[in-house]
Amino acid sequence: MTLAAAKEAKVATLNYGAFITTIIDFTIVAFCIFLVVKQMNRLKPPRPRAPAPKDCPQCAMSIPAAAKKCPHCASIL
Repeated sequence: MTLAAAKEAKVATLNYGAFITTIIDFTIVAFCIFLVVKQMNRLKPPRPRAPAPKDCPQCAMSIPAAAKKCPHCASIL
């Protein structure tokens, strides 16, 4: 008996084969999309990194590298 014949006869069926096929198809498509996105990310140039913060010689607090004046102790760098 086929699935179409069972539907015509209005018989309750457990379609676990169709469910497993759908799960396998979804997994294959998801893996392919993952590979495409991974390759696209590899082609993008890396982002420039921000300069590392430096320490104030007066108060030893961490401040941005481009700072001219310490925001914590107001000492000129």
